[in-house]
Amino acid sequence: MATVHVPSLKTQKYDRQLRLWAATGQTALENAKICLLNATSTGCEILKNLVLPGIGSVTVVDDAIVNDTDIRTNFFLDPSSIGSSKAQAAATLLQELNEDASVSFENKSASQVIHTQPEFFESFSMIIASNLVEHDILTLADLCDKLHKPLMIVQCKGLCGLFRIQAPEHAVVETHPENVVDLRLGCSFKELLAYADTVDLEQLDQTDHGHVPFVVVLLKYVHAWKDHHDGLPPQTYAERNELKKLIMADMRTPEEENFEEAIANVWRLSSSSTVTSSVRDVLNDPAAQNLEANSDSFWIITRAVREFVDNEGEGQLPLPGKLPDMKADTTNYVNLQNVYREKALADVAAVQRRVKTLLEGLNMARDSIPDSAVESYCKNAGNIKVLRYRTIKEEYANPRTESIASWLKEDENIIFYILFRGAEKFAAKYHRYPADDADIPLLDEQALEVLQDIGVSDAQELLRSDFARRCVKNYIRFADREMANAAALVGGLVSQEAIKMITRQYIPINNTCIFNGIASTSNVYDL
Repeated sequence: MATVHVPSLKTQKYDRQLRLWAATGQTALENAKICLLNATSTGCEILKNLVLPGIGSVTVVDDAIVNDTDIRTNFFLDPSSIGSSKAQAAATLLQELNEDASVSFENKSASQVIHTQPEFFESFSMIIASNLVEHDILTLADLCDKLHKPLMIVQCKGLCGLFRIQAPEHAVVETHPENVVDLRLGCSFKELLAYADTVDLEQLDQTDHGHVPFVVVLLKYVHAWKDHHDGLPPQTYAERNELKKLIMADMRTPEEENFEEAIANVWRLSSSSTVTSSVRDVLNDPAAQNLEANSDSFWIITRAVREFVDNEGEGQLPLPGKLPDMKADTTNYVNLQNVYREKALADVAAVQRRVKTLLEGLNMARDSIPDSAVESYCKNAGNIKVLRYRTIKEEYANPRTESIASWLKEDENIIFYILFRGAEKFAAKYHRYPADDADIPLLDEQALEVLQDIGVSDAQELLRSDFARRCVKNYIRFADREMANAAALVGGLVSQEAIKMITRQYIPINNTCIFNGIASTSNVYDL
């Protein structure tokens, strides 16, 4: 009797998320150590969304005592917590969400830790700071930059929130693009052409004719087209439409789905190269050209892939080898699938050989980079992404004046970036945050100063605009308080980006996101 495979309890528990980021992503999550500075409503919501999927450990740093206001806005504090440590109370309830995660706390001032215990952050893989004052943000950002630690700054007041990512160079191999299939129809490899040549459509009976994979059908007609056009494939939109008519004319019945699929995929012939401009930029990056013994494995594999493209690949990236579902009988489909699979395996093997040669040249062990990492890169080579984040120090010292000025004229949400920074200047001057109508002119003064610091020429005119006045009044109405619903939503956004950073899967934002709960809109800005 055959044994039935029963998934482990852990696999059953995390089944849905394993489908998103697989075992490699889950392992990265379980090895992550997160530090949260300030147990705000938003901060606790962020941790909730990290603890539930099984983050390795989180540490909450806060020296505040729970009061009446806290329990009205923070779901992770209850009436029995009043008068007790906020960090401890939040950590206790967060721990109940998932026994696999380790949740600890430190009854310390976040500001004091930043300025007197910089070594405290060395053991963490990511730092998340919620509602820190600007002076502490700048100091922490500089510290994280020196430690090469990802930092997420989060500010949430009323119905609006802002979060900013500062991180070391971030390379993503598994970007998970939607519906991307590489069939190489516009730049076919010789093994695929050879397989297509074994099929004679005219000699097939009605049943077999309707079960030839559309890839083969399309290649047969492209071959016939070349015979009458000096060896050139259809190159223009008009020529591809002409090819569609030729395929349609040879359909034996109106219901031949494989021929319909061939017609629907003629557009794929327009691409004669798998190396897009963005991928070419990565392959030619100086980090790949100037390898050193301490180079990241990503760049060593990138160099190997670039060499493959220039040699064995004949100008093309390694073939992923994935074949989509299509109208075909089992024999034809499996045969075609084997052609793609064997080509993909050969490409991976060629890149692996080049990786090992590069490792030897760097005086590194040939197995320093696992074959599985090379295979993963080859499967995703057409969609790799490298993000280089500006530091917050650069954002303040060298603002992107032209971009910000342009956004201010056409986008309401960027005003909240100015107001969050203006409120920090307000707090530094008046030792409190703006919270009533009498503070409107005072906040205007600080917002104007921020705009002038950025270098916006028509700052006063912009602040007098209708949407700017509306944003200022709404910010004042927030009264320096968080709202549970906005905190939950912003917490979800931040935790989603944090998971992308931790797992190195999917593409995180670069670098600032502003959520406007009043208008139910959000925007991402590269500040």
